[in-house]
This record gives sequence, C-alpha cells and structure tokens, in this order.
Amino acid sequence: MTDSLTHDTQAREKSGSLHQKLTSAWSNRPGWGVLSSVNHGTVGVWFMLTGAAFFLVGGVLAMLMRSQLAIPDNTLLDAALYNQIFTMHGTVMMFLFAIPVLEGMAIYMIPKMVGARDLVFPRLSAFGYYCYLFGGLIILMSLFGDMAPDTGWFMYTPLSSAQYSPGSGPDFWLLGITFVEISAISAGVELTVSILRSRAPGMTLKKMPIFCWCILAMALMIIFGFPPLILASVMLELERAAGMPFFDVAGGGDPLLWQHLFWLFGHPEVYIIFLPAAGVVSTLIPVFAGRPMVGYGWVVFSIMLMGFVSFSLWVHHMFTVGIPQFALAFFSAASMLVAIPTGIQIFSWLATLWSGRVVFALPMLWIFGFLVIFVCGGLTGVMLALVPFNWQVHDTHFVVAHMHYVLVGGMFFPLIAGLYYWLPHFSGRMPSDKLGRWAFWLTFIGFNMTFLLMHLTGLLGMPRRVYSYESGMGWDGLNLLSSVGGFVMAAGVAMIIVDVAMHFRFGRRALPNPWQADTLEWALPMSPRPYNFASIPSISTRHPLWHNSDLPASIAAGDHMLATTSHGRRETLLTEAGTARVQAIIHLPSNSWLPLLTALVMATVCITLLAKAYLWALGAAVLAAVFLLRWSWVNGAHPGSAPIRSDDPVDPPLHSRTTDGPGLWGMVVTLMANATLYLSLLFGWFYFWTVSPQRIVPDEVPISFTVLFGSGLLLLLSAAVYQNVVTRARAGLAKGLQARLLMVLTAGFFHSVSLVWVMLTSPLQASDLTHDALILFLLMYLVFHSVLSWVLTLLQLFRVKAGYVGAKMPYELIVVRPMWIYTTVVFWTGMLAFFGMPLVWPVSS
Repeated sequence: MTDSLTHDTQAREKSGSLHQKLTSAWSNRPGWGVLSSVNHGTVGVWFMLTGAAFFLVGGVLAMLMRSQLAIPDNTLLDAALYNQIFTMHGTVMMFLFAIPVLEGMAIYMIPKMVGARDLVFPRLSAFGYYCYLFGGLIILMSLFGDMAPDTGWFMYTPLSSAQYSPGSGPDFWLLGITFVEISAISAGVELTVSILRSRAPGMTLKKMPIFCWCILAMALMIIFGFPPLILASVMLELERAAGMPFFDVAGGGDPLLWQHLFWLFGHPEVYIIFLPAAGVVSTLIPVFAGRPMVGYGWVVFSIMLMGFVSFSLWVHHMFTVGIPQFALAFFSAASMLVAIPTGIQIFSWLATLWSGRVVFALPMLWIFGFLVIFVCGGLTGVMLALVPFNWQVHDTHFVVAHMHYVLVGGMFFPLIAGLYYWLPHFSGRMPSDKLGRWAFWLTFIGFNMTFLLMHLTGLLGMPRRVYSYESGMGWDGLNLLSSVGGFVMAAGVAMIIVDVAMHFRFGRRALPNPWQADTLEWALPMSPRPYNFASIPSISTRHPLWHNSDLPASIAAGDHMLATTSHGRRETLLTEAGTARVQAIIHLPSNSWLPLLTALVMATVCITLLAKAYLWALGAAVLAAVFLLRWSWVNGAHPGSAPIRSDDPVDPPLHSRTTDGPGLWGMVVTLMANATLYLSLLFGWFYFWTVSPQRIVPDEVPISFTVLFGSGLLLLLSAAVYQNVVTRARAGLAKGLQARLLMVLTAGFFHSVSLVWVMLTSPLQASDLTHDALILFLLMYLVFHSVLSWVLTLLQLFRVKAGYVGAKMPYELIVVRPMWIYTTVVFWTGMLAFFGMPLVWPVSS
C-alpha cells in the first residue's frame, strides 16, 4: 500500500513538472506581447473572432438591402449606395467571413484531432491571419470612406475597368482581395502539410477522422482554386493603373476572360465552403447516433471526388454569355455529376442516423436544419444545371435564393452546430439548451421566410442587383415577407451571440468528454493547454476514445512519446504521410514579431499603391523582403532555433538534421499553388490566341530571342549545378560546396540580368495591345522567380559559411532545389507557349 502511494505521488510530481516545463515553452507573451503569438490555438481563435466581426458587418449590409426592397419605390437607399452595399455584402460574406472562419476552425482543431502539439509552420499561420485582417480592413476602408466598389462582388469587366469605374473603389477591392487570398493560400499550405506529416503515430490515412479529410480536400482546393483569382486581380489592377489591356476589346482582349478566371476560383469556392461544414456533420452524426459512420470509405471517396469535379464546373455561371452548345452540354452534365458525391455523403449520414440511437442534443438540431436546407438547395442546383431553365432564371432572385440555400444552409448551420459541440471543449462549460433552441428556430424560420420566397419572386421575373421596383408587378407582398424573414433570422443570430456571451459567465461546468465523443481532441483538458498533448499517443483505431477511455489520463501523465522538455524547444512529431510512422521530431519556432511586421509592411505596400506613391510602395516591398529573409534566417541550427547540442535526439532525430521535413513539403505545395497561377496565365494566353474574338496580333514580336535562349541556357546551368550541390551534400561530401554555390549564383546572376535586359529594352506595346501585355506579364513573372531563386541560394551560401547548413545538415539545400526546378520549367514552357506556338499556329491580325 505504501509503495503504491509512493508511486502515485512520484507520478503526480513527474506530471506536474512536465506540464510546468511545457507551459513555459508554449505560453504566449503577456500584454501586447500576445500579438507575437504563433500558437495555432490563439491564431485559430483570432481567425474565428475576426470572421464573426466581418459577418456582423455583412449582416448589417444585408438588412439594409432587405429594408430597401421591402416595399416598392422605396427611397431608403439610392442606386449608387445600394450598389456599394450590394457589392460589399457579397465581398464580406464570401471573402472575409465564410472561408476565413472555416480556416480558423481548421487551424484550431486540426492539431488536436490528429494528435499534434501545433501546426508545422506556426509563423505562417500568424502571418496568414494578419494578411487577412489587414486585407479586410483595406476593403472596409472603401466602404466607410464612401469609395466602395459598386460593380458587384464578382467585379465583372468592363464595368470594373477604369473607363466605367474611374474611382478608387475597385482598386481597394483588387488589392485587398489579393492580400486576403495570400492569407488563404498560406492556410492551405499550412493545413495540407500539417495533416499529411504531423499525425500521431499509427494514425494512417484510413484511420484519420473524416473532418481531417474534409479539411485536407479544402486546403488542396484552395491551393488550386485561389491562384486564378489572384492572377485576374493583378491583371485587372495593372489594366486600371498601367493601362495594360488584358480585358479591353480595343487592345485585342476580351472581358469574358475575367469571368473565366473568376469562376475558375468561384465555383470551387462553393465546395471549399461546403466541405469543412460537411466535415462537422460527419463528426457530429456518429457521436450523437452512438455508432461509427456508415460507409467511411465511400464518404472519403466522395470528398475527394467532389473536390476534383468542382474544378470542371466554372462555366456553370456563364451559360448565358454565348459559349458553344457543346460546351453548354459538357458543363451542364458536369454540374449534375457533382450531385453524386454529395448524395453519397447524404445517404451515409442518413444511414448512420437510421442505424444508431440518436440523441437529440442541441448541436443535432442545427444538423437537422442543415439537412433540410441543403437538400433543398441541391435540388434547385440541379434545376439550374439545365441550360434552358438556367436561361429563364439567370440574373433573377431565383439564383440568389439558390446560392443562399447552398451557402448559408450548407455552411452556416453546420458551423453553429460545431460551435455548440466544441464550445465545452474550449471553455469547459455547457451551452444553454434553451437559448440555443430559440436561436435555432428563429434562424431556421427566418432563413426560409427570406429565401424560399425569393425563389418565387425570381420565378416571377424579379431581377437581381436592382435597388427598386414598381408596384403592381406581383412582387410586393413576397418582398415584404422576405424582408420580415430577414429580420427574424437576424434575431436568431443575435440570440446566438447572447447565448455565447453569457455562456462564459453562466454556463454550467462540463464533465470530461460531455458528448461521449470518439475523436482525439476530447482527450485533452477543457480548456486545452497551449501545447495540447503532454505526450503524443499511438493511435490504432478511428475511434480512440471509444476504444480506450483511459487515454486522457495516460496522455496527461506523460506515458507516451515526446514527454520531455529539457531543451526548452517547442516540438511535435514528424510522421510519414501514409503510414504515420515516426520519422523525426519537428522543432517549431516560438513567439515572433516577424509575421505581424511582415504583414504590416505588405499592407503598407497595398496602401501606397492605392495612393499611387509607387516609390514608397517599392521601398515597403524591399522592407518586406528583408523581414522574410530574416524569417528564413532563424531556422535550422541557428541559435534562435535548434542549435547543435551534444544531447541532440538521434532516434528519432530533429527534422533539420534529416533530408526530409515539413519545409520541403511546404515548398512543393507552395509551388503547386504557384504553378496553378502560371497555368492560369497560359490559359489566358491560349484563350487570347484561339477564342478572343477581337484579338490583335502584331506582325512580329520585338524581342531578342538569341538573348532569351542564352538566358535559358544559363538557367539550365544554374539548376544543373545546384542539383550537383544537393547530390554531394546528401552524400556527405563537404569539399567544394561553397564553390559550387558560387557557380550557381554566377550563372543565375547573368541569367537574371539578361532576362531583365530583354524585359526593359524590348519595345513592347504593352499599354496598347493585349498580346504584348501578356508577353510583358510573362517576362515579369520569369524575372521574379529567377531573382527569388538567386536570393534563396545566396541565403544558403551565407548559412553554409555560418555552419547552419552543410554536408551533415543538407536539409535546407534540399528544400531550395524544387525552386530551381520550377523556375527552369516555367521558363522553357513559357518560351514554347508564348514564342513557339505562334510559329506553328500562326493567326493573322
């Protein structure tokens, strides 16, 4: 008995000491120092709270529109102000609320669900948040400054061109949205690599929670879906600011190119919004049905299929612009095909509910509301996929109603269900069942009053985007009821806010794992500590808490892997992507001001561009580059990161001492996003060359192809020598490493200089001809990547001299290699597409 008590006492002391050391390593700084936080829990909450604030702004704008449309001939808003409010409502809800708040939920939940202490690029998460915050504020500045764009949240050209929108409103939109999209892609890279490479040992892909599959699909869709909009936004801003006529018919461009690029982003975005919500549904239904998900494999297959098919639907939004009938038939079929993966998930959910013993707790009420509304939205989606019907209701309120049924029903209701489900995990208190049910019924009834009736006004011919209408057209009563429904829904949202606010003060204390859930996040204390897991367990099942109820205690006691903090670093495990076998220990950066400072300087770039202070913008861009290089410098064996010590772990080793780690995967995934932007540029070039109806092609291109060819050979030499550097470093050969890097830098320097010379000296008519503007854009793109590859190599040379990189630690050299490969590939494919294709496919002007 005495021995047992002694053992228990020693175990408690060991656990207490472990938690104290972990807390010291992982805690945020006090006071204003919290702004330097990079912990995923803090950053995820920031995303969600900021998204909620933007949601309230968008909701107020929606109520103003519904007030204006409540009665005919209303004078509450004039046409100009209504158009601004209409544009900003869509912009705020689509860009500043829906995706960021889901990203925030994913950033907060994913490490906890996969058994990691943090995401693999903590500074990138914080940087993404500040880009989102500053980008959103730039967009809202235009609204409060009475300069908001009034051309719609889709910014169709030529309405958004300088000729028809001469003010600065579209510039606020274009620069702000580009800034926000950088944030989204940062989150996409972060989540993709973290899910694939930081799962708990034993959590193979087949054992991963469905929520994680949904977030992985969302992250990959962001990687492939957002770059086309970034390209389109940059091109339109160049057209407005520098006169480069990418979408101007007078120069040989085509306004429809904007629509293609926008909807290459816009339709996948619908599923980017839906998939995380579907992940919430697939998480909650098994818990409250008391049984595993029926058809787990089919659900995972449907998630990936939905993500893939969604990229073939963009012309779904362009059925009335005059595209060929064959294309209409193809995209109509593709639009109906996406119903298959959606149906698989719905039938799996229903089968799980049917075969289980459902507990009708508050979160499930919101799930049932989702099922009703989303199925209705899916049915009207199939109707809109039929081209003849689409022609009849296009640009009517029917389309507005369908979009809200899919987006609000498909995203907002599961989001609130997840809020109520995970609220005890965050706060340690249970939500109010009474207030939550009042909030649900007000929201559900108000939503259907608002948008079900808008289907009818649309079928009766009421066009969208109009600020007023005459009496006697059959829309009066329906619009009034729809507006009343909008305010009822607003009351429901207000009830949610009141409930959550009161919850932290008056909510009753929650028992551990109050919903009897199966996933790993409920093995953590409520509220979770900043390091999540005191020790990282091995996982052998999809439902770890259902199979091992003692897991929370053993994790807290330090009975599993990585239960040590003698070095004071932040660490989590690096595992193989498929099998989840442990490969290394990832050492993570601690609190840092660099993400905030970098984002702040980049926001300064945007603001100075809006003010047309181009020299100041250039200076701010250089300063941002300095901060990013400093960010890269404090890595690996740097004293501020993980300096070489005699007691460095060996089995498993630190990731910076290996040849494979999260940085390499992050580089590859980032280049995948970059390649999507580049392919979108090629799409624009081929569209101009083959489809653009008024294309103007000059008789000859005034570029020195001899210099370009020589520049390309120098680039090949740089890439080849760098490959040799990596090969020798991996083999442990330190001799000649610096000399070879100098050779790479020398060849790369002359390659970049010659490319810049071609760009600056070629007499391209970039302000008159779309053809020349596209060529100039390609040259700028190639110059940027050539210079970036050169700078990254120069940084590696300095790190080799400092002893942070070398034959014994070749990891960072390996990380940079894909950049050289990518730069070489885009250079030569660009040469073939832009200068080779016209030789074999000549088109007269």
